[in-house]
Amino acid sequence: MLEKKMEKINIDKVIEEFEAITKDAERVQIETLKKILEENGCAEYLQNLGLNGRTDPESFRDYVPIVTHKELEPYIQRIADGDSSSVLTRKPITTISLSSGTTQGKPKYLPFNDDLMENTLQIYRTSFAFRNREFPTVDGKALLFNFSSKQSRTKGGLAAGTATTNLFRSSCYKNAVRTMQFICCSPDEVIFGSDFHQSLYCHLLCGLIVREEIQFVFSTFAHSIVLAFRTFEQVWEELCDNIRDGMLSSRVTDPSIRNAMSQVLKPNFELAQLIHKKCSGLSNWYGLIPELFPNVKYVYGIMTGSMEPYLKKLRHYAGDIPLLSADYGATEGWIGANVNPKLSPESATFAVLPNIGYFEFIPLGDNVENIYTEPKPVGLTEVKIGEEYEIIVTNFAGLYRYRLGDVVKVMGYHNSTPELKFVYRRSLLLTINIDKNTEKDLQLSVEEAARLLAEEKLELVDFSSIVDLSTDPGHYVIFWEINGEPTEEVLQECCNCLDRSFLDAGYISSRKINAIGPLELRVVRRGTFQKILYHYLGLGAAVSQFKTPRCIGPTNNVVLQILSSNVAKTYRSNAF
Repeated sequence: MLEKKMEKINIDKVIEEFEAITKDAERVQIETLKKILEENGCAEYLQNLGLNGRTDPESFRDYVPIVTHKELEPYIQRIADGDSSSVLTRKPITTISLSSGTTQGKPKYLPFNDDLMENTLQIYRTSFAFRNREFPTVDGKALLFNFSSKQSRTKGGLAAGTATTNLFRSSCYKNAVRTMQFICCSPDEVIFGSDFHQSLYCHLLCGLIVREEIQFVFSTFAHSIVLAFRTFEQVWEELCDNIRDGMLSSRVTDPSIRNAMSQVLKPNFELAQLIHKKCSGLSNWYGLIPELFPNVKYVYGIMTGSMEPYLKKLRHYAGDIPLLSADYGATEGWIGANVNPKLSPESATFAVLPNIGYFEFIPLGDNVENIYTEPKPVGLTEVKIGEEYEIIVTNFAGLYRYRLGDVVKVMGYHNSTPELKFVYRRSLLLTINIDKNTEKDLQLSVEEAARLLAEEKLELVDFSSIVDLSTDPGHYVIFWEINGEPTEEVLQECCNCLDRSFLDAGYISSRKINAIGPLELRVVRRGTFQKILYHYLGLGAAVSQFKTPRCIGPTNNVVLQILSSNVAKTYRSNAF
């Protein structure tokens, strides 16, 4: 591990630069689009569209169509197969990023280059500056639950890995995050270990060894942090034994991890005794994080969208330590930084950085006058507070007018750039006829029903859903994994509550006339959702990029099979 002193980031300068680019976001957007098109105007894709060197927003919108991944996939595949000509960008793409694959069941190929790397670091620097101004950290280390999957090679020899893997393996990234005090307490061998379980165990062990130096806890997604401390509940005594004896558990078999940990792990009877005493004194693991790491300032990771259901458990572990939501982006690229870190994760907003891409927004909701034709997109500075939009992204890595599929709500403005709240993924819908329930609607329904479990001191571990059209009429199916043993009466009432809590007018009216059948609650065995995680790890996903699929599409057969084969109990709603 690198221990030498490095120059620290100048947070005042970073904030000053952010304030400057957001004061005239419209001008910066025009300049950014011009820069993208001047750099890549010779690319085959843009040449074929007849742009002919034009770089103004009006021509760009006139000549370049709005697309999804499906339209760009043939071009990206050619690049992955070894075509080094200017297909989407002037400079050849040398790295492919893989999406998590949890939405459609398989990962998507997306181009990644040095420009996207610099965008990432700009986002990180910006949010760190605002975060550190509110929650200053001193010299120390961070407990980073970072996990890297293996980088593979495409048919054409390009490096391919998850977005997080491409980041963690970059020397540019490593150097930059050290200036932001993202000094990981674990050696690189743990991050890049061959087995997730062994890496997680050693991350926990490394954190405990330097427990008083830990300034914050981080993983890309809240799910990974919850998973880490759920695992701690199972292995804490073994960890104490390792610290006491200075001997690593036999569960860790990866030679590179064992060798790296031998440099870190030394016998420490007093520390082992202290940790054992603290864990033994906790009530149901409440406040575990500050008890283990007394100088921790906050817990940090993406906590919005599909991560919100894990916040209750994460707050349980964190006690009084604040939860801070990380920035807003996707495998396709970044959108905005969290410059209001004191807001709760449920209220988190993200200020768009106008120089990292060109952004357009398709208006949604009641403000759309003609429901039969999609409204024209508006520019970054034209969005209205309180309205919802779908984001269109143009970036430096060959995506032009690309539908990200995310729906956001404009909560305000920072200078002249909008502050966005993530609402839901547009593609994740439960719908049978006139009903339209989003991922957010599902989440709210589940939260309402899960209160009945909480009253019985029971915990909802995770959930997912499908639309079952094999019955007539079709109906919604919700899968729940529960920690504990609820009574039949409680589960039946949970099922009824789920059904009643979908407030979409189309759903309610369809249920009342039986155009949609009674909702079905299927309770799955403990560990079922971990099997889904392992399935995606087997496809090459990284734990730090995993998101539980909330609405399972018809092509996601393997995940549906995992859930269906682990159903323990089934209930049908009688709410209507």
